[in-house]
Amino acid sequence: MRYDTVLFDLDGTLTDPGQGIKNSVRYALRKSGVPIPSEDILDQFIGPPLYESFEKLCGMPQDTSLQAVAYYREYFSAGGMFENEVIPGIPELLGALNDAGIRCIVATAKPEVFTVQILRHFELDQYFSFVAAATLDKSRAHKDEVIAYALENGGIPEGSSIVMVGDRDQDVNGAAANGLPCIGVLFGYGSREELESAGAIQIAETPAMLRQYLLDEN
Repeated sequence: MRYDTVLFDLDGTLTDPGQGIKNSVRYALRKSGVPIPSEDILDQFIGPPLYESFEKLCGMPQDTSLQAVAYYREYFSAGGMFENEVIPGIPELLGALNDAGIRCIVATAKPEVFTVQILRHFELDQYFSFVAAATLDKSRAHKDEVIAYALENGGIPEGSSIVMVGDRDQDVNGAAANGLPCIGVLFGYGSREELESAGAIQIAETPAMLRQYLLDEN
């Protein structure tokens, strides 16, 4: 199916933010006096809202998790956000979508203040007509809320054919909550099993495969 609007997750879909996110988490945990978990646990911080991850993955109570998020942002805002790299093939994919007249929008649970800086730093902002992101105060934090914000404010014409693209189950679930399908990608941090179990309509192993799906190329 050919779509005219594509919503893209950021972390693990457009860029690989692993180093910066995990270094920021390590910094926050050290300042909180909490043991640093395994690499596998640290990987799980990539995608979901941070305060929930500190509570779920590190057993922090709510007040401690909020302070950990503040510590995290100290490191992240000082440069951790740029300990990141664009996934190979993504700029070419976005350029092809733009050339085909397909509207591209970012829909991420990362706070908007960081999202905008990251997109500009890596020169990805040129490909997107709108950026929907989370707020620092948690008033818009979950992926379903971010997607709803994109649909309401992204200038999408009524009757558009829209799809979400992301690497984690929260992308699939957030899309479904808004009545949208989701294509899962395996070049991020989610597994095929995670994405298929959540209900992804297709799985793209590479940006080239994602391009074939989005441009309906045989």
